[in-house]
Amino acid sequence: MTANLNPTELKDKKVQVKYQGGSSDTVYAIGIFGAWAFYIGRAKDFREGALGFLKGLFWPAFLVYEVLEFLHKE
Repeated sequence: MTANLNPTELKDKKVQVKYQGGSSDTVYAIGIFGAWAFYIGRAKDFREGALGFLKGLFWPAFLVYEVLEFLHKE
């Protein structure tokens, strides 16, 4: 069974797109803010603060690296 719609019927149809998910984005954002609070809060000068900002952006890479390094030792 096939249904063919002509162009006049398509004008009356509204396409509704629902986006679900996005919780990982929220967790990542919370992680970034936490990393910034950790690294920038302990900075003694501007250079360490700027480095802390960059570390805050790339904290998952540091986390994965440390976990893999830990697993390799065992």
